[in-house]
This record gives sequence, structure tokens and C-alpha cells, in this order.
Amino acid sequence: MGKLFERFPDPLARLIVVVVAMVALGAFAYFVLIPKPVKDIEFQWADAVKTEKARPVRYAGFQVCEECHGEIHNTKKTGYHKDLSCETCHGPAKAHSENPDKVKPNIPTARTFCPQCHAYNPSRPRGFPQINPVAHNPLKPCSSCHNPHDPKPPTTPKECSACHGEIARMKAVSHHVQLECTTCHQAPQQHKVSPRSVKPTKPQAREFCGKCHGKDATDKLAKNAPKVDLGEHGEKYVCWQCHYPHSPEVEQ
Repeated sequence: MGKLFERFPDPLARLIVVVVAMVALGAFAYFVLIPKPVKDIEFQWADAVKTEKARPVRYAGFQVCEECHGEIHNTKKTGYHKDLSCETCHGPAKAHSENPDKVKPNIPTARTFCPQCHAYNPSRPRGFPQINPVAHNPLKPCSSCHNPHDPKPPTTPKECSACHGEIARMKAVSHHVQLECTTCHQAPQQHKVSPRSVKPTKPQAREFCGKCHGKDATDKLAKNAPKVDLGEHGEKYVCWQCHYPHSPEVEQ
């Protein structure tokens, strides 16, 4: 061995000595210094399983939700959110399933929740509903306009958007996104043939907007609408003379 080393150049001989020394130190550390449980994969696996089993069970599973909320389940299972588990939005429901009167499930109302999936992101598939959370109806929780168990994107009829595309795009991000064009306008059939000579109607009375925005409004759409006292607000003017109805954003 000594004669063999004598044949090697000095740098190579030193390198071999260093490598042999490092291998010897590594073997000493592995076989002597490191405890056996640390090297035993089965031991580590069993310890991890034991740790996970000790954690409290927090999720109930959608089958448990269905037992009490069958009607909602039937609504959701055919909609756009059919692949979402109930606990995706409502959080862990194990405690609620065991004591439904005392423990209520979480109902997400923050504007930051739904945009986790629906905020515009160019990497998402084409056709996936995406919005700008800042510009899209920013004052209300998403669930005030969209039924989260059966969300259906509102659309403007093609016969309206064909000529009024700019209005349709504006209304799509406003508080009036859920209103059909015909909620406020009656368009005679002749309007499609002679749009400049035959105009659609406009609300001519303050009471029309008051059905949702009057302080005593009872219309089903009035639940989350801003309310005013029609007797004092705006005096003699029709509402759309001051508020642009296709984008009626109001600072609050």
C-alpha cells in the first residue's frame, strides 16, 4: 500500500486521505452517534400515525351534512359547486354535527373568501367565472347576490347585449347585476326593428325604485338594498335623474 501511494502525485494522495477520513467519520456518526429510532423508518412511520391519531377529529364529511341538510345537498349536487365539500366553505363541522343547536357552522361573508377561487387569474381555465374583487359589486358579501349552493352567473339577454354591450358589461359588475333588463324596461317588439323610433320604457315614478330602496320596502330583492326615505330623499326627481341605474354605486 505504501509503495502504491508513493506512485501517486502528492495532491492525489492527500485527496485520497481526506476522502477516506470523511467516509470514516460519516460511518462513525451513522452507526455510533445517531440513535437507532431516528434511522428506523418503520418506527418513524408508527410515531407519525400515533401523532395523527391523537389529533381531534374536526371534519364530519359531506355524508353527515346530507343527513340534516338534504334539500341543500340536492340543490348543490347539480350546480357549479357540486364538487365542493360543504366544509370547504363552512369549515370543520364535526362539533356542529354533534351539537347542532349550540355549535353553528361558519358562513363565509368576507369579500376575501370567494375571490380565492374567483378573482381574476390568467392561469385559470378559460370560461371559469372570474371577477375583479375591487370593481365587482364591492360593498356586499358575494352571497347577497349569488346563491352559493346553486350559483348561476347572471347574463344579459343576447337581444339586449347585441346593441347595448357596454351597458351590459357595466351592469355585470354593479349592484344591479341580478336585475333582468326587463325588470326596469319594457321593450316593444318593434324596438328591435326600429330602435331609434320605438324606445323601451323607463321607470317614471319614484315608487318604482322605492320597491327595493324605500325605507319600508318589502320586495324580495330589497333585503340588502340601501334604503332611503322617499318623502325626503330627492324630492320631486325620478331616481334615475340623479343615479345612473346601470352602475348605481353609492359611497358608504
